[in-house]
Amino acid sequence: MNPLSEVAVYPVLEDSTLSIRALEVGEEYLFYGSKDHIGKFALDEQLVVNLDQFKIDNGKEYFKYVLTEEDTPLHFRAIAEINGDFLAVSIGNPAKVYRLPRKGKNPQLVYEERHESVFYDAIKFWNSKEGLAIGDPTDGCMSIIITRDGGKSWAKVSCADIPEAVDGEAAFAASDTNIAIMGDKTWVATGGMASRVLYSPDKGVSWEVYATPVVQGQPTTGLYSIDFYDDQLGYGIGGDYTKADSNTANKIRTVNGGKTWTLSADSQTPGYRSCVQYIPESNGKELVAVGFKGIDYSNDSGQSWTHLSDEGFYTIRFVNDTIAYAAGNGRISQLVFR
Repeated sequence: MNPLSEVAVYPVLEDSTLSIRALEVGEEYLFYGSKDHIGKFALDEQLVVNLDQFKIDNGKEYFKYVLTEEDTPLHFRAIAEINGDFLAVSIGNPAKVYRLPRKGKNPQLVYEERHESVFYDAIKFWNSKEGLAIGDPTDGCMSIIITRDGGKSWAKVSCADIPEAVDGEAAFAASDTNIAIMGDKTWVATGGMASRVLYSPDKGVSWEVYATPVVQGQPTTGLYSIDFYDDQLGYGIGGDYTKADSNTANKIRTVNGGKTWTLSADSQTPGYRSCVQYIPESNGKELVAVGFKGIDYSNDSGQSWTHLSDEGFYTIRFVNDTIAYAAGNGRISQLVFR
């Protein structure tokens, strides 16, 4: 395995009004959530034919949906794609979950929650029917809603079944990667005054919580993103976005399914990053982290990192071991690693 040494960035969608922190790659479309709409656009099967002449022309295959509350556009930072169906969760009060069927043209409101503290941060599915969304506490525990019918209906989990939240503990809607899933197992990263990992072995029926050594104790500190390569090997990243160059206690790693976490590459680059993802088929050795300060790469399970680019993104999703899509302020791009 030769380590990657560079990344090429190719524009897919550029629009100064975009602020994208949630991105999914489907078989036919790219899906995203932005500050005033959700969108999807068709993928060309031959996206990379000649990298020197790379371009995408979506023509009529680009769809934008502006969904509002009292005539104010809703902001979406958590989305999911299931068999072509598009699920999107709005931030703030009220929280709304919309479902756009694969062949539908009108998003359907399938869940609504009103509370002065409601704020959902991420969504993820175990399979084509069962999934969850997580958010900040409203009643003394992290908010968790679950669907068992493909997103058509949702129910909130009682705080009697979730560990009590620490005062000031919440989550960050920075990249839609607060949740990691392997089989029936689920990990949820929290942040703020306390930064821990909630764990469920049984698709959200029961929950426990594990401590982490990541920086915490301020509203802007903690884990912003978590990913697992298998059910034992996981990595978390974050820090403090207001002190983006600080690299102390902002990266952690587990080798036992999240039961214990150790600091990784402590006081080494990178500093704050909003998203980390394992590269597919890398045996858990290769990871990429992105944030508004750039793109970084590790080929030793996150023990050390190489800065590949100053190009800023909020979130990234891999298609295979060399190609990914990343989104951020004003754009979606295709990244080709080599």
